[in-house]
This record gives sequence, structure tokens and C-alpha cells, in this order.
Amino acid sequence: MPKKIGILALQGDFAKHQEMLWLLKIETILVKKPGDLHGCEGLIIPGGETTTLTKLIQKYNLYEPIREFAEEHPIMGTCAGAIMVASTVDDHRIEPLQLIDISVTRNAYGRQIDSFITQVDVTFLQGPTRFKTVFIRAPKISNVGSQVEVLMELRGNPIMVQESNVLALTFHPELTTDPRIHQYFLEHFFTI
Repeated sequence: MPKKIGILALQGDFAKHQEMLWLLKIETILVKKPGDLHGCEGLIIPGGETTTLTKLIQKYNLYEPIREFAEEHPIMGTCAGAIMVASTVDDHRIEPLQLIDISVTRNAYGRQIDSFITQVDVTFLQGPTRFKTVFIRAPKISNVGSQVEVLMELRGNPIMVQESNVLALTFHPELTTDPRIHQYFLEHFFTI
């Protein structure tokens, strides 16, 4: 298990990811500038607002440091974080990090008022066979590359995918009390 996981803390719901990692007895580093990545063994890019995230990642010169970090360390992107790790996005204002071979459509499930919670079947997690998924102005993964593994689907659409050391989720696992997806990230990508 890793000792310290970084959480990109420029904007969005990074505090909820921090709480989930604390529940799993993992130290966290709130990443706000390139030097904060030193000492991190992995990075979570949380939900938030992607045009704002793009501007802040540019402002704090984090694009190249995160890309270099991802060459050797696991990354998990949730909701807006999934958009940021994607290879292509349907909005020219967003500059994705291009860490996983997926195409993403922003706000594909609708506006804030269309947010929803639903149970989804899971086969790769220990414990119950269903996971409560929280979708808030959620993106949709519109295309996956040949090396991308689909781990979870909702109505035939990928909602959690993995390629190499990168996980992308279109929902918010940190807004539940179920730590199993964070546990999967910690156990699957790190030597125990």
C-alpha cells in the first residue's frame, strides 16, 4: 500500500477524496504546485469545473509535471478529473492531460438538476455486487481505445475505465460511504 497519495487541490471536491483516503489510513498531500508532487506515490484528480481546472493547471504550470508524474505513478480522475485525464474532449476550452485513450463529452447526462444516484453492478470489487454511483453534471466516455479496459458500465456506457496506470470514472465515489473504489486504486496499482 502507498504511504502518501496526492490530491489535486486547485478546485472541486478534493476534501471528500482526502476524507476517503484518511478512512483507509492513507496520508494525503494537497497538490497545488509542481513541487507538491514530490513525495506522492499516486495522484487523484477530483471533480470540479473543467474550464476552471484547465485555467488553474495552466496558471500553476502543472501540465508537464502531472504528465511526467503519470509516467511512473498511478492517477485516478473522477468526473471532471476523468475529462482532464482523457485524450480528447468535446470542448475546445479544455486542455486534457492525454493520459488515457478515451474521448469524453462534458455534461452528457444533463445539467445540475439532472444529477442522479444509482446502483451499478460490479464484478471486480470485493464485497457487495452493487456500487452506489453519484452522477453530478457527469461526462460520458464516448470512445475507448483498444488498450482501455471497461470496468463499470451504466446502460451500456462505460463509467469506469482503466489503461495502464490510469483510472477514469465519470461518477463521484468519494461522495458515498463505500471506500471500495479508492481501495481498488490503492491495491491494484501499488505493490502490497
